[in-house]
Amino acid sequence: MKFYNRTKEIEELKRIQGRAFESRSRMTVITGRRRIGKTSLALRATQGEYPTVYLFVSRKNEAALCEEFAGLISTALNCYVPSEIKTFKSLFQMMMELAKTRKFNLIIDEFQEFFNVNPSVFSDMQNIWDTYRSDTHVNLLLMGSVYSMMHKIFESYHEPLFGRADATIRLSGFGTETMKEIMRDFRPDYTNDELLAFYCITGGVPKYIELLCEDTDLSIDGMFNYVVRENSPFIDEGRNLLIEEFGKDYGLYFSVLSCIASGTDTQGAIESALGGVTVAGHLKRLIEDYSLIKRVRPIMSKPRSQNVQYEITDNFLKFWFNYFDRNQTLVEMGNYDRLREIVVSDYPTYSGHILEKYFRLKMMESHEYMNIGSWWERKKGKEANEIDIVGIKVDDKTAVVAEVKRQRRNYDHKTFMEKVERIKSCLLMKYDVETRLLTLEDM
Repeated sequence: MKFYNRTKEIEELKRIQGRAFESRSRMTVITGRRRIGKTSLALRATQGEYPTVYLFVSRKNEAALCEEFAGLISTALNCYVPSEIKTFKSLFQMMMELAKTRKFNLIIDEFQEFFNVNPSVFSDMQNIWDTYRSDTHVNLLLMGSVYSMMHKIFESYHEPLFGRADATIRLSGFGTETMKEIMRDFRPDYTNDELLAFYCITGGVPKYIELLCEDTDLSIDGMFNYVVRENSPFIDEGRNLLIEEFGKDYGLYFSVLSCIASGTDTQGAIESALGGVTVAGHLKRLIEDYSLIKRVRPIMSKPRSQNVQYEITDNFLKFWFNYFDRNQTLVEMGNYDRLREIVVSDYPTYSGHILEKYFRLKMMESHEYMNIGSWWERKKGKEANEIDIVGIKVDDKTAVVAEVKRQRRNYDHKTFMEKVERIKSCLLMKYDVETRLLTLEDM
């Protein structure tokens, strides 16, 4: 499968590499969830005349890990590595010594796993890096998929590597144009409903995209038949991702995420659904430590507004909670036919919510807007006023108010315009307001 997108990231990594080899060593941190393409990006960006050492940190005894690394270093740099070196501290110092006279890339993948190998590695590296970086030429790329740990290593004031990174690159899923490009390459006559299903399932995550492109025809039936089946790589993917983040304390976090995925998206509603358990701390950590959810307020609300909803940021995890986690009994029984029926039947409703997310992303990618969000207004004893998308253009003079429907036939113009008049009178008084209906046809 060809390499898609990441043009800006590669340009930035090439720029940093140039500075590392021309002046002094540089440290770059690359983060992003598992399967997002960190390794592919790093290896592609470091292709060229200078050698690259690629080290993957697995949960092994440090001496065994260093033995493995010694062979890789020796091959990549064509150098002798003494067999008596049994610590990463010694290996790293040896490489920095080499970097006084040689230029090379050093990629350390799943860097956060040193917590499980030997936590003193981080302070050892800090001391060695501070000693050598000004007189050496290493392009050091440190990658990790466990967000909470990588955040702690590099952004916690008390950690030894705090402030050492020269740059940080955080990878997210592919955008709308890249998703379309992939569909054109693998299914030239694709429908927009197929594109939406592709986005629903993968969330733009390269590994999931690769799996679907290699093993399905990218029809809706083809994708669902592949994803919902015995031995599907997607069945346990959500659980494995999250257990890696949460460890043994995953139970309540799973429950909170399951509530949010199902539409129980306010703190009070979540606590009620969980029998009165207090979840304020868990919500805060899911945002700040794990970056799995975000707070959503009505557009242009005050930062401290209590009118808050919570949203899972990862499309695949939302899909996984909605179907695999919620129907765990069917999974355990191996009744994938019934589970597939549920997914197919619910897809039109579920995908309608994802379609809103798609259009917000598309608007953001256009760079025409300074603020994009939704708007809702709660009224006692009455149905809430809600508007799917509100975008404030960069001129700060024009606002776009949009209704999102899968099909045009489901659109009620009179009801929508009543809501538009309400938001114009209470929020958008100074703006020229444009109204839009966005459907599958507009993807």
